Amino acid sequence: MTYVTPPSPVKGRGPASPLRLKFRRSWHNLRGVLGKTPDNRSIMAIEREFLESIPYFAGLDTAGLESVRRLMFERTFARGEIVQLEGEPAEALYFVASGAVKVFKTSAEGREQILSVARPGDSFNDIPIFDDGPAPASAEAMSQVVLNGIARNEFRTLLREQPQVALNTTRVLAERTRELVELVEDLSFRHVIGRVAKILLEHAGDGTAPRPRLTQQEMAAMAGTVREVVARSLKSLEEEGAISLERHRITITDKEALQGLVAASA
Repeated sequence: MTYVTPPSPVKGRGPASPLRLKFRRSWHNLRGVLGKTPDNRSIMAIEREFLESIPYFAGLDTAGLESVRRLMFERTFARGEIVQLEGEPAEALYFVASGAVKVFKTSAEGREQILSVARPGDSFNDIPIFDDGPAPASAEAMSQVVLNGIARNEFRTLLREQPQVALNTTRVLAERTRELVELVEDLSFRHVIGRVAKILLEHAGDGTAPRPRLTQQEMAAMAGTVREVVARSLKSLEEEGAISLERHRITITDKEALQGLVAASA
């Protein structure tokens, strides 16, 4: 199992935040999509299998899936482009069709904490769609990304018309809660090297589909530490024979050793 960690680019933060400027450009484009009627949107032929893979729509019959498909629009984002900015209004619920999106918080000093990585079939922007509050976290494309979205008001109409979607929503939000509790547990009780080992296991993939490249800076943002600590942890894992490092590529050579470190650090 392999993935690549190229040198991490330095992103500027400050009063004239590039993050906010990138989001404004994305938001301008999105408003143009949301302002159109469903028949005029750039809707691709969404495969039934993809809709069925989304937890929100599990169990829907053909007619129900078709009603969902008609509400969806498509957006494409380049790597590094901001999909949603923390603190801004959220106008749509997104589903990842291809690529990956990181959902993260940013401190006043510009430090990031990645909360989750949304992959094909996953959703994000859920919470502000339901409580009318601002987005609690930002979302950024980690690779070339294709997203399907449903506008907030249209999704609420769908909840009223499709009881199965409403039931599925409770399950999705329960799973979100479990994921956040697990993240708090990792950050509070697991040693850094155990967090890094867990990240390697979770993001190596199974070889059936390409995975976005993680930089050491992104790994640090997931582990709640800094890049230098991640670099030392990777070196320690290499010395223990669990991984091999070659240029910007990491190869897992002993999966059981990584699993043992994860269990021991809990």
